[in-house]
Amino acid sequence: MTAENHSRGTDALMAAITGEPLSDAARADDAFLAEHAAAAADVALLREQLGIIGHALAEPPPPRPEPAPVRQPARARRRILTVALGSLAVAAAASVLAGMGWLLTQAGSGVSSDAGASSADKALPSQQSGGAEFGSPLYLACARLVAEGRATSVERVPGTASVRVTLDMTRYYRPDKGEREVTFVVDENLVPGLRKGDPVLIGVPQGEREPDFWAVGERDIAPERAWITASLPEARELGC
Repeated sequence: MTAENHSRGTDALMAAITGEPLSDAARADDAFLAEHAAAAADVALLREQLGIIGHALAEPPPPRPEPAPVRQPARARRRILTVALGSLAVAAAASVLAGMGWLLTQAGSGVSSDAGASSADKALPSQQSGGAEFGSPLYLACARLVAEGRATSVERVPGTASVRVTLDMTRYYRPDKGEREVTFVVDENLVPGLRKGDPVLIGVPQGEREPDFWAVGERDIAPERAWITASLPEARELGC
């Protein structure tokens, strides 16, 4: 790890924490922008968790109803810190502090091809892609399709719990190029709230016809885009 990479990782993290505007030189550095995007996503999540802790400490938790079984959608990979509410708020605070310590450690050690991924990220591998996490070099090396597009049509399939989604493709990562328009029929639970005009990032493993990963909206897509950009050079050197 060179001193330049060490400095870049530290500067990217500090810029994300302080919210200071990036210089023209920083905006021209693709590697710095990728590190800054990943750091900004982690900092935003930590701030969100701190807000949850504040509410938990300020008022007693409401009675928790018995949860109904819900099928979890395959959505964008999230940086997750375990937070306990109510009587476990103190333990949650410790988790957040540990997360901040992880951020500082990452800044000190630089960013590798696993840039921006925490241990919680790696606990959420894609089931259809042989256990490789979306955005990782191995996932990209073995993917049939990883690309961005915009939903031009979202139609319910009559008599089913599925929707037909048509995307106008705007950027391909794997392969380098492909069709301008693609259509998938997927369980509506996988894309809840998807509407015409929404930006979308998808991943389709080799041997599969439908995506096993959907990110909807620029807020979810941005950190994934940075992760993919950082992983692509290594992915091109890997076999599947």
